[in-house]
Amino acid sequence: MLFRRALLFAVAAVPLALADVQFTTPAAGATLTGGSTITIEWKDSGKAPSISDLTSYQLFLCAGGNDQPVQLAALQSQGTFGSGNSASGTVQANLGGDTKNAYFLKMISVAAAGGTVINYSDRFSLSGMTGVFPASITSALANIKGTGGPPTQNQVAGVGAGAAGPAGPYTLPYTLQTGLTRYAPMAPLPPTKITKKNPSPQYPTSAVTFAKTFLPTPSIVTTLTQSQTASAASRVNTVILPLPPDNQLLLSQGTG
Repeated sequence: MLFRRALLFAVAAVPLALADVQFTTPAAGATLTGGSTITIEWKDSGKAPSISDLTSYQLFLCAGGNDQPVQLAALQSQGTFGSGNSASGTVQANLGGDTKNAYFLKMISVAAAGGTVINYSDRFSLSGMTGVFPASITSALANIKGTGGPPTQNQVAGVGAGAAGPAGPYTLPYTLQTGLTRYAPMAPLPPTKITKKNPSPQYPTSAVTFAKTFLPTPSIVTTLTQSQTASAASRVNTVILPLPPDNQLLLSQGTG
């Protein structure tokens, strides 16, 4: 009886489960072909939040260590869970090297209740890759053992207690972000009333430098804006508006 009570206490002390999407394809340790279209499949892990509680997602190919994963390409930027539990995307061969188990997937899902959850797949390999990893990724891969990917990051409303990992990527200031994909926070909604009498700039001014020669190729490929979680409702106006004077005159004269 004492052991049973201790076991129940241990289970109760565990934070809410943070997994919702469980990747099934590619399998852990699988080898896919670079420069081709790959298929990604997932299922509901059976733990909160369920896939039915999620609305949309963004899917990325990543590499590097589990502490600081690096996004290499966006495979799906506007996916919806209503379309099924699979997606596909083309992997350019020059995105990176062919180091074993260097790659994994990252999915950022938006919950209907508000907030996001980030799930990672197990690691897999890509053959035929012609690119070269930067030194930061190469050094991080040297410390990787096994095929496990980074931990889940959960900021879904009411479920994120004890969430693993840092805050989501949208909370990091844009100028401090690195990699080919950058994140912009959710656009704020306008207030219902104007309360300020003396308007002032929302953000401080920033310096600007005008180009005098041709600029180098941009290093940012994609900027993703956090999905809006607010919703709006509309209804029919049942108030009958009076006809303008011109229409009233036409009705009084008739059409004959």
